Amino acid sequence: MSSWNGLESLGHNFLTGRLEDFIKWCRYSSMWPATFGLACCAIEMMAAGAADYDLARFGMEVFRPSPRQSDLMIVAGRVSQKMAPVLRQVYDQMMEPKWVISMGVCASTGGMFNNYAIVQGVDEIVPVDVYAPGCPPGPQTLIHAILTLHEQVKNGEIMKRRDQSHGGAGIELGHGEGQGASGWTQSLPNPTRVGTPK
Repeated sequence: MSSWNGLESLGHNFLTGRLEDFIKWCRYSSMWPATFGLACCAIEMMAAGAADYDLARFGMEVFRPSPRQSDLMIVAGRVSQKMAPVLRQVYDQMMEPKWVISMGVCASTGGMFNNYAIVQGVDEIVPVDVYAPGCPPGPQTLIHAILTLHEQVKNGEIMKRRDQSHGGAGIELGHGEGQGASGWTQSLPNPTRVGTPK
């Protein structure tokens, strides 16, 4: 006599699919990026949203004007020491779960701006999930980074990593002594790289 496992014997469909899979599908199918362009990479980010590349097919056609309506921050361009606290504040105001793409070599490592005025990697301020290399990276590279992020959300890799780092950003803004000029202190390890930044 063969055993019968009830609903477990059926394949996934709209009745028997897991709620977790449905939530992941909702998250990666409707990411809302924050409007946050800092330098020349922002022009390429705008081009990715235009008709030739059409981010609307990924559910991302609207760049939100408010961080409270956004769950994806694309840091497009170099981050100055003066802009770092503002970027962190925008990140803190975004809703959870939230993700960050570092677009371009200047945002990822400081690029050619190896000086006191530019933050040498935005991962010193916010946790970066995917790096998009280039100077500037084209719309195709940004779309590849977005699809890489979608794959991570679909597989749950990001939430597992954030659980290991005690959730959220794991970074605290402070105003006491012994901290950097901008007040930020900690960075997170091992984000996914689409390519290798310079």
